[in-house]
Amino acid sequence: MNQKENEISERLFRKKYEQLGEREKKVAQHLAERTHISRNVGKDYSEQMTFGQRMADKVATFGGSWVFISIFGVVMVTWVFLNSFVLIKLDKSFDPYPYILLNLFLSMLAAIQAPIILMSQNRQASKDRLSAEHDYEVNLKAELEIMTLHEKMDLLREKQWNELISIQQEQLRLLSQLIEDLKKNK
Repeated sequence: MNQKENEISERLFRKKYEQLGEREKKVAQHLAERTHISRNVGKDYSEQMTFGQRMADKVATFGGSWVFISIFGVVMVTWVFLNSFVLIKLDKSFDPYPYILLNLFLSMLAAIQAPIILMSQNRQASKDRLSAEHDYEVNLKAELEIMTLHEKMDLLREKQWNELISIQQEQLRLLSQLIEDLKKNK
């Protein structure tokens, strides 16, 4: 921690640097160093994912797509059609009407797919939290920068007013002197 961070925290946060939260300290540090705080949180998060996590996300993405629903529908209709009409006429149906084998496969698919989708959703929620925290830091830094700019503008305006008043006072003094000189010369 350096003097600049202390000064920024006391001036902008109205707290000592040690009293700030972790994110506020990070923002104060970036303000003191005049560095960017924004970054691509999604990219950073994606680079840290394991092979299994990436696969789970791909399975969840595919499992929640119209392509999967279409393929799933075609397989089910084909299964029912084969076992109810084609193979029953040949007397070779391997899964007749209550489709117990189909129900078993559907149950296994759901049992496998559900935890994978939940893992993917948990990771997405974690990624969203990181993104929200990062957005907070960026917004806080932007707000503090705007406050600093307002302070600078106020100082400039005050300086200009003081200069304008001193110029007017000088003009009034010169006018008064000119009037006195005119009175003396008459």
